[in-house]
Amino acid sequence: MNALLTLFWTFARIGGLTFGGGYAMLPMLQREIVEHHGWATEEELADYYAVGQCTPGVIAVNTATFIGYKQRGVLGGIAATLGVVFPSLVIITILAACLQNFAEYPIVQDAFAGISVCVCVLILRAVLKLWKKSVISPGTLAIFIGVFGASALGNFIGFAISPVVLVVLSGVAGIVLRTISRTKPGKGA
Repeated sequence: MNALLTLFWTFARIGGLTFGGGYAMLPMLQREIVEHHGWATEEELADYYAVGQCTPGVIAVNTATFIGYKQRGVLGGIAATLGVVFPSLVIITILAACLQNFAEYPIVQDAFAGISVCVCVLILRAVLKLWKKSVISPGTLAIFIGVFGASALGNFIGFAISPVVLVVLSGVAGIVLRTISRTKPGKGA
């Protein structure tokens, strides 16, 4: 029971102290999950992010579910998921009630503009941490360039490619590159 409460409160703190959505939570998830509790390695967390991105739902909630399940099975997954969602549910309910009365004030709009910039920086920080652990060879750099190019081109021509398709194709590319690197001595994926 104590372990379930630890999962709940850890993820409640993450959910209550990070702003800007799922991607903005990634740096705090990394700090708490990998550095503080040791519930996962950097590589495992990157895998959870990847799987969490291509499954329905918010990446931080999906990651919390994976971590909770890894620690304490189904009950751990439920405890972690409820923990990460609970603060947002309470805070957004209160804000929704209040915001209707103040949303048109210039000071509130200015505050949201500033917060949006901060969220961009938090997301960029998470991307740079993931980059260091994920783009580790010419093969993984090629996958990155391919996915980035396909995504950018899709947005440019007005035909966005589904993230699920990009993740699946990247997984296939990773398998192919690893298979090739095993057959050629001295080459890495």
